[in-house]
Amino acid sequence: MDALDALLTRRSVRRYTDQPVSDESISRLMHAAMSAPSARDQRPWRFIVVRDRALLGAVAAAEPNGSMIAHAQAAVIVCSDLRLVTSEGFWIQDCSAATENLLIAAHAEGLGAVWVGTYPREERVEGVREVFGLPPHIVPFAVVPLGYPVDSPPAASRFDPTRVYHDGYEEEA
Repeated sequence: MDALDALLTRRSVRRYTDQPVSDESISRLMHAAMSAPSARDQRPWRFIVVRDRALLGAVAAAEPNGSMIAHAQAAVIVCSDLRLVTSEGFWIQDCSAATENLLIAAHAEGLGAVWVGTYPREERVEGVREVFGLPPHIVPFAVVPLGYPVDSPPAASRFDPTRVYHDGYEEEA
């Protein structure tokens, strides 16, 4: 699958088969996530790969919109290590880029995945932090459950030319 095809056909997948996700696939996903751009090359990310069923269930319980996590074959918790931040506030963009790379790589691997937002909802951050006993300088940013999709949502164009401006911005009436 080429890069543009992966970008245009990726969809959020919330239902997974029982087929395990290989260590090799997880490794490729981690390589892709860590290839994301990062402000001043700070790369503040930390990734927790979860396969344990009890932990997947606990993470699902900590995420109000994350019931699918309990049924995934794996999940990646994308975190920021605030000790590594050299460009204040930009860790959010860095972790966002890493999460998107992870989602696109999962799709290219034939896996289904969905971005379950954690940060900035403090109750979600604290819930995930509690599951893993994370120290205060590690901020859970997102959870990405992974698995082979039960079904694949069809690709749909989201392009809207009315949201593109050339050489300036004009407010619509």
